[in-house]
Amino acid sequence: MVPSTRLYAGVAAAGALALAGPSLGACAAALASTGTAPATSTSPTSTSTSKRPSARERALLDSHELWATIDVCNPANQRNTVGIRGSMPGDGRPHDTLYMSFRLQYMNASKQWVDLSSSASSGFVAVGGGSSARQGGTSFELKPAPHRPANTLRGVVDFQWRRSRRIVLSAAAPTTAGHESLAGADPAGFSAATCAIG
Repeated sequence: MVPSTRLYAGVAAAGALALAGPSLGACAAALASTGTAPATSTSPTSTSTSKRPSARERALLDSHELWATIDVCNPANQRNTVGIRGSMPGDGRPHDTLYMSFRLQYMNASKQWVDLSSSASSGFVAVGGGSSARQGGTSFELKPAPHRPANTLRGVVDFQWRRSRRIVLSAAAPTTAGHESLAGADPAGFSAATCAIG
């Protein structure tokens, strides 16, 4: 994904994977026309700053433009790399800023999704103004331990709509298949819910 920044390496909580230095290229692209998620969740969850989201906020949370996907999974030219991409709808306010944060999770022996490590997160990155939908992405390069079974991984994207320094609305979505990345997918058009590395 473009452009990339190398972060520090970290030992993965899974014990069988370590980060080789995630390439964090969270880049924004406007669509041409337009906390940790629960282990069992496959749809976006809301963490609205108000007790009950307004109709306008509910429309953002229910939008088909709010999604996360794995768009890179260990291709021949990017060995042991997992790419996560997210999409979020704009709120129609050009002066608001949209933010995304990308995390990697692994499935443990109890079939629970667990954050890989604190270093397997991009932190929040601005992906553009609120006038239109935006996409952003990050790739993580992993270093599997030799002679260990493959690890099943997924991504989680945390979304924030901010007005000045105030978070107006936030949500999180685990990766699912069937989405179109505007950039970074390898091979082109690739979209998956999970990725096995090892």
